[in-house]
Amino acid sequence: MTTASAGAPAPAASAPATSATSPVLPTSARASADATRGAGPRVRRRVGLAWLGLTPFAAYVLLFLAVPAVIAVGSGFFTDAGAFTLANLAAFADPSVLRAFGGSFGLSAVSAVIGAVIGALVCWALSALRPDGLVRSMIDSAASVLAQFGGVMLAFAFIATIGVQGLVTTWLVSLVDVDRNATGAFLYTVPGLVIPYVYFQVPLMVLTFMPALEGVKTQWGEAAATLGASRATYWRRIALPVLAPAFWGSLLLLFANGFSSFATAAALISQGGIVPLTIRTQLTSETLIGLQNVAGVLAFGMVVVMAVVMGAYSLLQRRAARWQR
Repeated sequence: MTTASAGAPAPAASAPATSATSPVLPTSARASADATRGAGPRVRRRVGLAWLGLTPFAAYVLLFLAVPAVIAVGSGFFTDAGAFTLANLAAFADPSVLRAFGGSFGLSAVSAVIGAVIGALVCWALSALRPDGLVRSMIDSAASVLAQFGGVMLAFAFIATIGVQGLVTTWLVSLVDVDRNATGAFLYTVPGLVIPYVYFQVPLMVLTFMPALEGVKTQWGEAAATLGASRATYWRRIALPVLAPAFWGSLLLLFANGFSSFATAAALISQGGIVPLTIRTQLTSETLIGLQNVAGVLAFGMVVVMAVVMGAYSLLQRRAARWQR
């Protein structure tokens, strides 16, 4: 009869035999591995179905946005005979084209600044209301609708209000003998377009800037007050620097919105003055002698401006998003 040596543990009789090449996994690990292997085909199927669901939208973007944009911009680099040329870029030196770009820049900048300031003040007032309250819900809904309210309807509304024979114009003449249109129809000029443009710039600012203002945490103000900071110091040193990227980003978005708007201006102004109307004039009648496909050249200029503006907007939004996480 043999005995185990002192201090040596007895081998377990029920220990299963294992292969040297097959590691023993815990039960939970084996279950996780089996689930992963089984879920792989299902995940791939879901991804495939997701891409299939995007096909109609991708086709729409390709056919109605990408292809027309490429054709419009690319036409500026070809002659009517189809030969590639860079001579058409000389249109950017034409005084009428420079005036059109200057008018678009001025109109977009002024309407964007006014809309951004008024919209920011509206957002600040709305921040004191309950997010789920009736007044807040009504204003949010109105902003969503009015931000898209433009074109002929908006032009007619302002013609009937402050046009030559508009309701407000008639009242001002009869009550205080003030006629803003005495020296010309102000509404039908490029500076007069600022008024209807601000109408849809303000609600757009409310929609884009309100989420950033809601991202300012009340704990920041409480912490600043605990450290002895006044309300003005809190806004100057904490809140405004945090909100600055979102504000400037929204301002750039408003500029891009005004720069690309066409329908309202086309309903009020028959001639050029801004780039979209100049493109329309070039499509209907070539006015620059010696140059071809000037409309495509102007479209190329607008695309460059919009790319720069939206690139800067993307950078500012990325910076603002850090404080909204």
